[in-house]
Amino acid sequence: MRQGIVYVGTYYAGILTENPGGGYTFTYDEAYYSNPSLPAVSLTLPKKQRVYESPVLFPFFANMLSEGANREVQSKYHRVDAEDDFGILLATADCDTPGAVTVKRKED
Repeated sequence: MRQGIVYVGTYYAGILTENPGGGYTFTYDEAYYSNPSLPAVSLTLPKKQRVYESPVLFPFFANMLSEGANREVQSKYHRVDAEDDFGILLATADCDTPGAVTVKRKED
C-alpha cells in the first residue's frame, strides 16, 4: 500500500492512500481537520468529512500531474511507469507544484 503525506503550505493536512484492492482514500489529519482557520485541501475535498474515498485518483491530485513529453521525461528520470499516476504523483509532487499543496511519499 503506497501513501503520500499531503501538505497545504507547511501544514500537514492528511494522508493520500492507494488501496491494495484498488481505489484511493484521502484522510484529513485530525488536528488539521479540527482547526477552522486552515483551508480545505481543495474545493472537491472540503473539510465537511474527514475521510474521502474514490475508485480513481482524486481529480484534484490527478490534475497535479504532467502530461505528454514532460510526463515521459519524469517517468524515465524517476523510473516510474508512465501509466502509474500515483507513482508519478509521489515522485514529483513534493516540490515545485502549482498552488500550495504538495505530496511527499510516506516511507514505510
